[in-house]
Amino acid sequence: MSDSNDHLWLCPILAFNTKQNSAFGDSFTVLRAPQYVTFKEGQWPISGERIPDLVALTLGFSVKEDLAWPGLRVGSLFRRPRANALIVVRGVDQLPLKSGTSYPVENAVPFTLDSVANTIHSLFPEDYPIVLQLAPIEEGVYMEGRANAVFEELPVTLRQIRSRLSQNNSVLDVLPPNSLNRNSEVVQLFFSELQVLQDIIALLSQYKHLASEHSPDLYSLDLSSLEAMEKSYGQDSQQFKEATQILASMLQKFADDMFSIYNSSAVVELVTVKKFDSPLVRKTRSILESKQISNPGSPYNLAYKYNFDYAVIFNIILWMMIVLVLAVIAISYNLWNMDPGYDSIIYRMTNQKIRVD
Repeated sequence: MSDSNDHLWLCPILAFNTKQNSAFGDSFTVLRAPQYVTFKEGQWPISGERIPDLVALTLGFSVKEDLAWPGLRVGSLFRRPRANALIVVRGVDQLPLKSGTSYPVENAVPFTLDSVANTIHSLFPEDYPIVLQLAPIEEGVYMEGRANAVFEELPVTLRQIRSRLSQNNSVLDVLPPNSLNRNSEVVQLFFSELQVLQDIIALLSQYKHLASEHSPDLYSLDLSSLEAMEKSYGQDSQQFKEATQILASMLQKFADDMFSIYNSSAVVELVTVKKFDSPLVRKTRSILESKQISNPGSPYNLAYKYNFDYAVIFNIILWMMIVLVLAVIAISYNLWNMDPGYDSIIYRMTNQKIRVD
């Protein structure tokens, strides 16, 4: 995360039914969404690699390839959500969610929202849009991305989060009594992810101006503690079941809080994946890192990557210039060949000048 001029992007998800709803297997669940972003109920499968495109469409952005998925209706051309939050939970077959519209996920491959982030940065360069990402690594958790200085207060290392858990207003104070051993490494990782969810909401509630910016906010949260707990305790263990209940309740509250902070103009989505088909390799960097060069990733001073809006801008400028050139030629030709004998403004002004002379 970088300088103080940056600000944050979030997305909540809409729940369309109030009945008890569990996400079985790999699933994509919409927890909260505004009225102008409509998801139809049905069992239409969505490919895991197209989830970033689906997030882009909910924000009103165009995608490289058309997404022929009937679950999302065409939204309003004049309104778009001000935030989108996509949460990925690994290592769980189902979450006991009280509400939400779920769809099966096919081909559960790792994905990132980097393409959506790049679109936001290119469309809102003056607003310093930010992507805040939470992802698992071997040492614990880390945050990456550019963000407002407010979010520098967010604990990002496992040591910082452990220190945060020892404070009076930590997530441990609001959790119900459970059988989880708080000295266990995997349990501490689980609590650390819950703590980050709570702190994000707390910071947004404290600095509400971040949610009123013109550019949309984007959150990408990848939670892997349940996967570690399943390996340590087993899927049928009491610890795993309690952790699943706690996480489901926390995610529902997170979605509701996000939806409220953004004045019902946010989308919150949840992806539950038992196991990805292949690992996600991500290059880590500091949370406070900022881009210092105009074209990062091009150490040889190469040209920028192709922008898919280039063709549109090129055609607008090209045809506008052609019309202007043809108009100038036509006007010049008619003025040059005009008969001065006509009773025109040019004739009268010229004739008057001659008489005076």
